[in-house]
Amino acid sequence: MYRWETVAAVTGQRVFGIVRAARPEEAVAAAEAVLDAGLRAVEVALTTPRAVSALARLAESRPEALIGAGTVLDEAAARAAIEAGARFLVSPSLHPAVIRTGHRYGVPVFPGIATPTEMVRALEEGADGLKLFPASGVDPAWLRDVRAALPQAPVIPTGGVTIDNAPDWIAAGAVACGMGSALTSGGAAAAGERVAALLDRLAAAR
Repeated sequence: MYRWETVAAVTGQRVFGIVRAARPEEAVAAAEAVLDAGLRAVEVALTTPRAVSALARLAESRPEALIGAGTVLDEAAARAAIEAGARFLVSPSLHPAVIRTGHRYGVPVFPGIATPTEMVRALEEGADGLKLFPASGVDPAWLRDVRAALPQAPVIPTGGVTIDNAPDWIAAGAVACGMGSALTSGGAAAAGERVAALLDRLAAAR
């Protein structure tokens, strides 16, 4: 799968899950819950202890899913995540070495940005998507205004996105939203209900 095909697959549902846990087993369970509920893509944050082992387990057991790595801060972490099976990389900030490493192995990278200046720089560095982080610091109207000047920016709001406001972010021009505890907390049954509700809302908003 080419990078652009992976990006299209990850953003196709307009949302992907983010898993951050205290143990790798908890990360795997949370990821499986949202995948079973219908999501096609989920990111495992490298702040999870032994996150690379969780990535490897998910990549092996869920070959049809798009398993990514989050909080990727340097080239070594990017390489380790890719070797474990990560199909996309996400960072909270902009690290050109992470972008270069991902692209070297055909893996798309979504670096973190917070301003129009950072958006442009990330695009110049070859970013495949732009993680607006934390999204809770602005609102969808801000994104709509910025995209009037930068309509080419493929923005992915993350951090503070909820089931209620995700459709507003998409309507403002976001290509997708990254969602963590708003989807994954409370166990498999609760996560499944939230994923189903969110997918219904996003489908209605299209």
